[in-house]
Amino acid sequence: MKRNHLVIVVLLITLGLMAWAGVTNYRRRKQEQAFAKDKLVMLTARSAPAPAGEADAPFKNPLADKQAPAFTLKDTTGKNVSLADYKGKAVVLDFWATWCAPCKIEIPWLTQLHDQYASQGLVVLGISEDDLDLDDKAALLKQKQEIADSAMKLHINYPVLIDDKEVSKPYGGIDALPTTFYVDRNGKVIAATIGLADRDEIEANIKKALGSGEQAQKGAS
Repeated sequence: MKRNHLVIVVLLITLGLMAWAGVTNYRRRKQEQAFAKDKLVMLTARSAPAPAGEADAPFKNPLADKQAPAFTLKDTTGKNVSLADYKGKAVVLDFWATWCAPCKIEIPWLTQLHDQYASQGLVVLGISEDDLDLDDKAALLKQKQEIADSAMKLHINYPVLIDDKEVSKPYGGIDALPTTFYVDRNGKVIAATIGLADRDEIEANIKKALGSGEQAQKGAS
């Protein structure tokens, strides 16, 4: 009888170890997949091959000196937010995603710069490019909540909007993340970056957006 109990105990321990090993291996595979995905995004954003004859060509802003395309999106609370709401302000439009590693490097800089320059008329809008299941209401609700939770964990202090896949098109299609547009007080796109930009470049573009059109705004007032 005791032997049977011992066999059962050994069997239970063996099964427990097998289950633990399975969970550990699954988590490791998921982490490796996430790392590979983040690495691919970073390589695509920073090292995508240029067309023949343009190997050394810098990123070209598709909306340079053009009016930023208008849009209205819902934020993570369900409130409608329009670009037109920020007329007369400098706006940073940061297209990002919760799984994007380079985005998570830039976001703390954007939150700091948002605080630093808000009094001068700066607004930062984070536009989530996470994949959404628009045909499944339950799944969509869960995905939106995950975006909101991620924004909270990243301590984002500016509005986070959820792209309905129609907004990214007029902004050039958004082929890599992060992609960031800098809009001046007159609504013109005066700079754009694709991939991970350093903090100094971000701040320089913010100052440019704040200063561009400032005299025209003062004259109008």
